[in-house]
Amino acid sequence: MAASPPVSLMTDHFKHIYAHHAAEYERMVAREDYRGNLFAALTEIHSPDGAVVADLGAGTGRMTRLLSVMARRVIALDMAPAMLHEARHSLELTGMRNWSLVAADNRALPLPAASVDIAIEGWSFGHAVGWNPDGWQADVGAMLAEMRRILKPGGTAILLETLGTGSKQPQPPTPGLAALYAWWEQEHGFAHRWLRTDYQFESVAEADALTRFFFGAELADRIVREKINILPECTGLWYRTF
Repeated sequence: MAASPPVSLMTDHFKHIYAHHAAEYERMVAREDYRGNLFAALTEIHSPDGAVVADLGAGTGRMTRLLSVMARRVIALDMAPAMLHEARHSLELTGMRNWSLVAADNRALPLPAASVDIAIEGWSFGHAVGWNPDGWQADVGAMLAEMRRILKPGGTAILLETLGTGSKQPQPPTPGLAALYAWWEQEHGFAHRWLRTDYQFESVAEADALTRFFFGAELADRIVREKINILPECTGLWYRTF
């Protein structure tokens, strides 16, 4: 197995994608969780029915679209203008109008205190481990504090992060993420569960094209070699009601 790229290279890689390849990213994540396991799990943790939801690090709006089906309002926040531009396009295609887009850093949310029922982040907070390996606890601590500030009493914070793409069983893909997840559970009192959020692609060629640019050559080469069009993925959910 090839060695993983240095953290600094992966940091630059993801920042470049979020700034310049939002459309390609959206095409990839549109194939994710084809069985709908994530929505079912979220409704069990805290039903979005009639809720006001803040979607932190919303990216191209996949979670926003999912939650808007039941929520009263979804506020999608992201710091990458290109991702918000793509999110607007994808959300407008749904015909839903109960959403808004806000440019924001997860550490300083431009929302009033006690204003939302659910605060959710998806595959966003975990980047702090790579982007600030020596200070991620301060960064993620500020993000968690902002989540708690904007939640109404009885509101729920939900954290979604990877437990392995290409894996059938959950495993933090890096030691840094393992430390982050343990910190959430042991220091911040978050409960944890995991589920499968497998990708379903139309063909092996599509799977190769849509994963290579994001996940890299090692996984994409495996997809081609093993002729994979359904790519296993494990996702962790950490949640706490305040």
